[in-house]
Amino acid sequence: MRLSSFMALFRPALPLILGLSLGFSLSLLMVSWTQGDTDESCGDGLGNGMLFLVRGDSKRDLRDGASEEDFQPRIVPYHKDPNKPHKKVLRTRYIHTELGIRERLLVGVLTSRATLNTLAVAVNRTVAHHFHRTFFFTGLRSPKVPHGMTVVAHGDDRPVWLMYETVHHLHQHYGSDYDWFYLAQDDTYMQADRLSELVGHLSAGQDLYMGRAEEFIGGEEKARYCHGGYGYLLSRSLLARLQPHLDTCRNDILSVRPDEWLGRCIIDYLGLSCVEVHGEMTYLYFELGKNADPEREDSAEFKNAFTVHPVSEPNLMYRLHKRFSQIELERTYLQIQQLQMQINNLSDLTPEGRTGVHWPIGINPPFQPRTRFEVINWEYFTEEHIYSCVDSSPKCEIKGADRADVNAVLEIAVERLNELYQPQLRFRKRRLLNGYRRFDPTRGMEYMLDLALEAYTQKGHSQVIAKRVNLLRPLSAVEIIPMPYVTEATRVQVILPVTAQDQDYVSNFLDMYVTNTLDTHDNVLLTFLFIYDPFDAQRVSQSDVFAGIKAMIGEVEKRYGDVKIPWISVKTEVPSQVKLMDIISKKHPVDTLFFLASVWTEVNSDFLNRCRMNAISNWQVFFPVHFQEYSPAVMYRDQQPSAASSSFTSESLRDGHFDRHIFDEACFYNADYMTARTKMAADILDNEELLESMDVYDIFVRYSGLHVFRAVEPALIQKYVRRTCNPRFSEDIYHRCVLSNLEGLGSRSHLAMALFEQEQANST
Repeated sequence: MRLSSFMALFRPALPLILGLSLGFSLSLLMVSWTQGDTDESCGDGLGNGMLFLVRGDSKRDLRDGASEEDFQPRIVPYHKDPNKPHKKVLRTRYIHTELGIRERLLVGVLTSRATLNTLAVAVNRTVAHHFHRTFFFTGLRSPKVPHGMTVVAHGDDRPVWLMYETVHHLHQHYGSDYDWFYLAQDDTYMQADRLSELVGHLSAGQDLYMGRAEEFIGGEEKARYCHGGYGYLLSRSLLARLQPHLDTCRNDILSVRPDEWLGRCIIDYLGLSCVEVHGEMTYLYFELGKNADPEREDSAEFKNAFTVHPVSEPNLMYRLHKRFSQIELERTYLQIQQLQMQINNLSDLTPEGRTGVHWPIGINPPFQPRTRFEVINWEYFTEEHIYSCVDSSPKCEIKGADRADVNAVLEIAVERLNELYQPQLRFRKRRLLNGYRRFDPTRGMEYMLDLALEAYTQKGHSQVIAKRVNLLRPLSAVEIIPMPYVTEATRVQVILPVTAQDQDYVSNFLDMYVTNTLDTHDNVLLTFLFIYDPFDAQRVSQSDVFAGIKAMIGEVEKRYGDVKIPWISVKTEVPSQVKLMDIISKKHPVDTLFFLASVWTEVNSDFLNRCRMNAISNWQVFFPVHFQEYSPAVMYRDQQPSAASSSFTSESLRDGHFDRHIFDEACFYNADYMTARTKMAADILDNEELLESMDVYDIFVRYSGLHVFRAVEPALIQKYVRRTCNPRFSEDIYHRCVLSNLEGLGSRSHLAMALFEQEQANST
């Protein structure tokens, strides 16, 4: 059905955008974004959404060449002394270190032993995660420190002493790492995004003491100090100049209030007073009245405030956070509407005109495939089933996250329809006729729904109608997650467990290892782990089942004189992966990077580099999903396999699948494994069979607390093999092994063709 019109809508509960295509005669609500004949310019601010108040003389100051430019370019010449020997230049690890780039803002919250587990926890849960670093400073540490909070105890509860130690601590430990330092009390609610935006507009190279300006007791002088209840900003340069005078201030200045003591110290020794306005920036705050209700506060002073004080209890802190989150959400939607209006108005100046504006306005246009191989498929679904399954089944029950997604989309679609047509019409969903969805990586998840609706008029008449709606769940802003530093120069210790049933595959593994690592001089070591069953272990002196493999290892060591390939022999009836790793772990240093391989693995440099990059000490472990080739007997039958399928090329990925059931391959650091096993020790005392029922993947998931990264790995290819599933393992491990063997036979189309040919042969 042709789409006749679109309507862009936004809702806080679910970020879906709805478009309508009508199949019956109803007047379509059209929204024109064209700006009317007003005197207001298109680029005006957002009214109540303005975060900063602008002084009337600010523009004149800038035109007059005011002294806002505190940075001047300076050329540092380089002179090489011929009399001194040349020294190699050591470059820093990160570019921001070499350029002297610092983090923008550090937040310190002054708390006490009595309020650390109440108000301080409320501050941590509401706004602390929005700042780069947040510290909680107290005099005496509480017996139980709240989880997830960085608490610094100075050992003295006197308020002025606490302030002195806090300022000294910030300068000593973080004075060269941050541009701005923000101090507040734990009974202060902070609007984190606005404070971050404030410091983003301030120049870091100036002395600034900014907050709510208060008169000193007596009020005889013009100097002001910043009230601690509303928070205040200290620049890095001011903190550096203040540091030499802190001891003198502690001995000479007598004050009961710590914020007044700090203000007096800054005024006396630096000559700076607290300011509320600097340049075009104004520090906005709100004083909360007694028994005030945040939901009823509607003044511009409250809505624009950076901080609110005093907050008497944690519940009030959470209510304030909810209220300010709603305010920010409303302003965001207002900004979106105004940006859509501007885009629509400016589209007349483009070569395509208004026809070049795609729905929804401001969202990337749909992806245009250049070839038929780039076409994004639509998935068909109903309220009970989906017709695009993970296991390639033609139809499967919709459940889990997919069901929740469909239910949410249906609910929001009916809700938007009612918002559009009420009070003339009211809709109630009868059922979903047809549903289509596809994920466009350039814009988000698109939906097309055919709904059977019951429409009610104001007079009570009803009729069942069909309506098609289009929705879009757009992609949000991409977030860059900071990760620890890793390098591709790390040595990888490959561990290869071998049983008597697997020894026929070792020759191919060793050939690939020699070609891809030893010939290329890669920083890789290999250790064999020979697993003997009790019967073979008794006969090892007469007939060693692994004698052939040990001879091959000897040939490799002769060919490469500086290469040693050690092996470890283990006797066990149940070769549990955890028991084997316990033996390996004790024989290697804690900083060893392990790659736990299997005899069917084809080791290559591409995968080894990804092993180094994805396994991060004390942060992340990597469990790649290898690519398993299908059985040649099913794939080719009477045909010969192509040359591409027998070599490591992208074409070989046609004749196999990514085996999601096997967790044998893994990359992790020895220290991370030892930490997880230590946490597991208590459970082993209660259940000794736990080691045989778990693998290394289960150990990291349950006991490590690290990121367990599970991803497909195209460079990790295995030839087809029918694995030997040990029934003495846990039911889950045994079941996964059986599923791997079954799904590794061939694709559904190849299996169907094999069955068809067999039936044809039997019928003749």
